Amino acid sequence: MTERRSSYDYEALLACGRGELFGEGNAQLPLPPMLMFDRITEISEAGGEYDKGFIRAEFDIKPDLWFFPCHFQGNPIMPGCLGLDALWQLTGFYLGWLGLPGKGMALSTGEVKFKGMVTPETKLVEYGVDFKRVMKGRLVLGIADGWLKADGEQIYKATDLRVGLSTQT
Repeated sequence: MTERRSSYDYEALLACGRGELFGEGNAQLPLPPMLMFDRITEISEAGGEYDKGFIRAEFDIKPDLWFFPCHFQGNPIMPGCLGLDALWQLTGFYLGWLGLPGKGMALSTGEVKFKGMVTPETKLVEYGVDFKRVMKGRLVLGIADGWLKADGEQIYKATDLRVGLSTQT
């Protein structure tokens, strides 16, 4: 595994998507267009809402992003499921960053609330994931709460995001 840094730029995220960051067979991010953030601005094993670690990321919104023309024609918005997927992506990245083995998979979430939309006029999306528990035994599982802000206003909240790592092929 490469050294653990406290932030990652876009090129590092692409390297993670190619399986080059955490080693073969371990956590990977999806590649564009499914990669839903441009940089990880901060990641730490301490701190966060529950003092069990956190991760923060940003996504620069451009009016020509792939999902705007098709969701919905004449009323373009970012699908809420893509924001939720970004929170799962970040949860899995954190587990790989901890050095835990296996490929990540989203397992579930508790409650999800949307109270706003990401539109082509939005400039910046910020994500936050605050860990409640990380199980590091035979079962590797991260449990966290997450949020999404559009231009500084929190518009998504998700509780009990669960991502596991599997070493089975």
